[in-house]
Amino acid sequence: MTAKRDAELDRELEVYLSSLLSGMGRPERLRALGWYAAGLLLCGERKSVAPIAARLSAKPEEAEAIRQRLQQAVVVAKWEAGVLFARLARYLNRELGDIEALIGDDTGIARHGNHCVGTARQYSGTLGRVDRCQVIPSLHAAGPSGSFCLGARLYLPESWNNDPQRRKKAGVPEGVTFATKWELMLGLLDQATQSPPDTASLGWEGLPFIGDAGYGDVAEFRRELTRRKRPYLLEVMLTTAVWAPGTGPEVPEGRMGKMGRPRTAYRDGEHAPVSVAELALCQTRAALSEVTWQNGDGPQRRGYFGALRLQPASGHCQGMAPEPEQWLIWEWPEDAERPEHYWLSTLPKDTPLERLVYLAKLRWRVERDYQEMKSEVGLDHYEGRTWNGLHHHLALCSVAHGFLVLSKARWQRQQARHASLQRRAPLKKTEPPEETATPQTR
Repeated sequence: MTAKRDAELDRELEVYLSSLLSGMGRPERLRALGWYAAGLLLCGERKSVAPIAARLSAKPEEAEAIRQRLQQAVVVAKWEAGVLFARLARYLNRELGDIEALIGDDTGIARHGNHCVGTARQYSGTLGRVDRCQVIPSLHAAGPSGSFCLGARLYLPESWNNDPQRRKKAGVPEGVTFATKWELMLGLLDQATQSPPDTASLGWEGLPFIGDAGYGDVAEFRRELTRRKRPYLLEVMLTTAVWAPGTGPEVPEGRMGKMGRPRTAYRDGEHAPVSVAELALCQTRAALSEVTWQNGDGPQRRGYFGALRLQPASGHCQGMAPEPEQWLIWEWPEDAERPEHYWLSTLPKDTPLERLVYLAKLRWRVERDYQEMKSEVGLDHYEGRTWNGLHHHLALCSVAHGFLVLSKARWQRQQARHASLQRRAPLKKTEPPEETATPQTR
């Protein structure tokens, strides 16, 4: 990279951070927050407060003073991480545009000891096992130009929720109570899509929510998304029960006894529910279509998929109305004996299979975000123990990662414009050399 490009990036980062951090405290705090965000982008093995301070200081004796200012701004100061996430969403939505979906997932951060807020022995998909860790659900926006984090919230296990002394020591706010991961995800979704007063809407009302089976298998979560008029495309386990096309539960009729209240529980009809795996196997390979897709600048991929319109079979025996008719999509690899992935989606009936597959595979963008945020900006390097400090770190890591996403998108646009100009540039015509008379010999 040239010195000129380095200077351009420095100016772009200064404008970017100034726009996002403006008004979030006194000038001293803003400078320290800007230092921390810039420090997350610098090279170095650790991206916690002390190593960042050491890299930012021109002289070794200045490092301690800078560390104290970073500690005060990131860990001690009272400011809302949600405000910074909202500003980041608006800034990148304006700069990138073309947001296609909102993606939810959670990541695990391995921890030792019992004092870091939310640390407990629990399952983490990131670690692939039960271990001592923190689990952080997060919401991301994705489109052709990139993906970025819209919000993140620590999952607080019940062992922490029921221990007032630990909560107080870690600075957990009094209003924070136990919530499941899917309930936290709904909160993040509501927070990211509700426009503050006197601001224009982000235009994300009709965007689908995409998630893995950890969210798709929760019928209450699917129902809440439907109640919010939020279409979804969620992976589900092979055991998920559905009604085959053309079947469904019987509507409750009559009363419970001669004087009892009206019946509310739906009954299984002539045909009982089946699992998505059973239904997909009944369709055989003849029902599959070959689909190709490509996410971002990744390679083009190919697979075989099937799709049906049906209703999930959940909650009807407890008096809940059946879920709306929706898509069941399944993937059946060419060399596999049975399908391997299943999704439910409330996207419109006329949605092409190619579009359904593209969105289903778009979920892996969040995995790339986690990888970049951990390897490039130190998402899992925070060494503090408090609730505020952790959430401030999460927000500032998202800001730093957002700058990487923005810089890459701008570079790709510049390359595309350059290539377009080269294609349109007329070829220069070369004139033939003038003929010179050669003297004739007698």
